[in-house]
Amino acid sequence: MPHYFYELLGLMAVFSIMAISPGADFALVVRQSIVHGRRAAIITSFGIGASLLFHISYTVLGLGLIVSKSLLLFSLIKWAGAAYLLYLGVKALRAPKPDASSEFTEREPAKLSAVRCFLMGFVTNALNPKAVLFFLSLFSALVSHETPILIQAGYGVVMSAALISWFIAVSVFFTMQSVRERFVAWGQWLNRVTGLVFIGLGIKLASQQAS
Repeated sequence: MPHYFYELLGLMAVFSIMAISPGADFALVVRQSIVHGRRAAIITSFGIGASLLFHISYTVLGLGLIVSKSLLLFSLIKWAGAAYLLYLGVKALRAPKPDASSEFTEREPAKLSAVRCFLMGFVTNALNPKAVLFFLSLFSALVSHETPILIQAGYGVVMSAALISWFIAVSVFFTMQSVRERFVAWGQWLNRVTGLVFIGLGIKLASQQAS
């Protein structure tokens, strides 16, 4: 049991750095927080966490190795992910100015359903081919081949819970009235900045090569 505990500590130490690093997931949760409110952002966070479980599941089952060795599969995932980020970017650029006076609880159900918020988080994270390589290398380096699959699955649950907790904290922070008002005050510039961030991340993803 102590051996598994130290394995988990090693995984969490490396994973925590990756989790808090700004990227597409972070940009999405911040935008959801400011434009659609806390509920939408938190549900999106659960979608991201579920997607992480998806990545870890196929890594533990060995399917990640197949994807990492197949240039075709890697490229298909990469281009799909890049296209989705570009879609989010264009959509943000065309979005109306955020409304600081509207109540989240009144406007969210009509604009973004819980399912849509969840899927936005899930797809944004799932269509990232670098996650395949990250979790494959992470588990290969820090997890023993003798560690039972159920224990490895448990590691994944802990990592997913940690990621969801992090993005819930981000959601709460960016939906604090004083914080949100500062961002909403940017008006249409908020849409332009977040749109360009998504487009930039999409272009970066499209230019990356499997390693």
